[in-house]
Amino acid sequence: MTFVRIFVYAAGAFSVVLGVLHFTFPERFGFRAALSGEGPPLPPFRLWFYRYDFKRSDLYGVVCVMNHCVSFTILSVGVYDLLANFWLGTTAGALVAGWIAAFWFVRAATQLYLGRRRGDWFVVAWFSLLGIVHVLAAVQ
Repeated sequence: MTFVRIFVYAAGAFSVVLGVLHFTFPERFGFRAALSGEGPPLPPFRLWFYRYDFKRSDLYGVVCVMNHCVSFTILSVGVYDLLANFWLGTTAGALVAGWIAAFWFVRAATQLYLGRRRGDWFVVAWFSLLGIVHVLAAVQ
């Protein structure tokens, strides 16, 4: 068993656990309480002919939709990685591993929206490492 395969399996196990936990983050982080405050009305969302008037309470729903989509993606990446025996060394596997690498690099970079504390830099490094593992898997 190659080191890349071991690292992909480890990344998969981590991603499955993170993906499952990630579904609980809006509650764990207290987003409902943080987003339900009073304040001036929000501007409507407009996209060409579409208009949606947001209330402050709708923002929690937006957070949940986005969070659950990311949670599902992370969980799916983890399952894919745990099935690496079937795709490592294939053209299709390399393409998906490249996409997964890009996902982890984007995730690493967007951590800086939260801050530049020591913990943020750890998260940047960790998710960048997951991206590197998938680059290696893509070129194997």
